[in-house]
Amino acid sequence: MLVSIDGRRVHYDLLGSDDAPVVCFAHSLASDGGMWAEQVAATLDAGFRVLRVDMRGHGGSEAIPGPYSMDALADDVAALFEALKIERTHFVGLSVGAMIGQSLAIRYGATISSLVLCDTQPSAPATARAGWSAPLAMVRQSNSLTPVRSGMLRAFLSDAFKARRPARWAQIESTLLATSPAGFEGCVAAMSDFDYTADLPLVRIPALVVCGAADPMTPPAENQRLAALIPGARYEEIPDARHFANVEQPETFNRILTEWLTAVSP
Repeated sequence: MLVSIDGRRVHYDLLGSDDAPVVCFAHSLASDGGMWAEQVAATLDAGFRVLRVDMRGHGGSEAIPGPYSMDALADDVAALFEALKIERTHFVGLSVGAMIGQSLAIRYGATISSLVLCDTQPSAPATARAGWSAPLAMVRQSNSLTPVRSGMLRAFLSDAFKARRPARWAQIESTLLATSPAGFEGCVAAMSDFDYTADLPLVRIPALVVCGAADPMTPPAENQRLAALIPGARYEEIPDARHFANVEQPETFNRILTEWLTAVSP
């Protein structure tokens, strides 16, 4: 489904009973709402409604010239809530999706019932801009994500997962390659220039931080740092999982997620 926000196309899907509490899922860089496919049935079966949104230049959402900021990406999600007349939602984000969740909690806290922040970090590393400079140069030169495909996929998922579920691996690869170079570059800019460490201690929203134990992109130490910044937040680590912990170990992730949602829902 599509909605117009500030004159541009934003893609989302919304599943489940109209009177069920909403859970909004936000995806990682170079992905889209399809990265949460393993969570949809479990979340619906637990009695919730599922909203999945695509970021600018990802999935079915239109790219606009960058650079983007993290708060601007969060504003897109807040505008979608308003367009759909969603007053409150549980929020589940991974990587940049969870960075967006932090901005929402800080700036739109009245709309967020709880947070699940996965495989992420509370601020951009000092080396972020330098670290992304070579990948961005390759993407610009080729006008595609093909040059960064192998490295990103290895960070997302293990070789063991690729051997175990080759069709799902290929699906995630296809989504990565379909990502707009402009959307990719804009979101990389947002990821390279944000810092919520001073604001997170003021958040008064139930929060759970989840991380794959083998995540090379946003390692457990960063996720533990995030959990320590949010008052009362809990940290869970998933063994044998890289950046896409929800895809690599869906049974464990879904158990953690649905137990959390059930516990924090009225």
